[in-house]
Amino acid sequence: PVKSLPVIPGALKRVIDVLGSAAALVLLSPLLASIAILVKLTSRGPVLYSQPRCGRGGVPFRCRKFRTMIEGAHREQYHLAHRNEMKGPVFKLRNDPRVTRLGRFLRLSSLDELPQLWNVLRGEMSLVGPRPPTPREAESYTPEQARRLSVRPGLTGLWQVSGRSSIPDFHHWVELDLEYIDRWSLWLDIKILVKTLPAVLSARGAW
Repeated sequence: PVKSLPVIPGALKRVIDVLGSAAALVLLSPLLASIAILVKLTSRGPVLYSQPRCGRGGVPFRCRKFRTMIEGAHREQYHLAHRNEMKGPVFKLRNDPRVTRLGRFLRLSSLDELPQLWNVLRGEMSLVGPRPPTPREAESYTPEQARRLSVRPGLTGLWQVSGRSSIPDFHHWVELDLEYIDRWSLWLDIKILVKTLPAVLSARGAW
């Protein structure tokens, strides 16, 4: 059976998500506006990049980030596939030539992910949870790995505070997410949120 979060603590987690994301969107609105202007002024293309991801129960949603790559970057991935530095159905390249100068800074600082606060407010994501998988990743899951889809994906999680892209094995990512689900408590969420800021400031594994 697929394990999910207990009803009452899970409802409280949702309340925290709504209050936390709403407050963050209001407090960070000047920063969000400034980044949006810089993205628009420094490269061609839309301000936000929207990508299909799988949410709780495998329900698809559009995950939003500030655009960090040149316009049409998705068309170039095929030519870079042989340089992939990750193991499994994910693509990551440390010195990806498609990333803009501003985009590199946004990725190192994780500021590119701030628009996902809107996904949290809408109920598509949580402040803390497994990394949201692409449909291609989800299709490759074993029955055990599919347990990742029993909870809302998170803006941060064990993967982010454990090294992010410095963990090159996709299966290790999944193991961390399953560990989070099995150990879940509101206290664990608080500890991950507290650890997120130092992880972001150190930029360890961010590329």
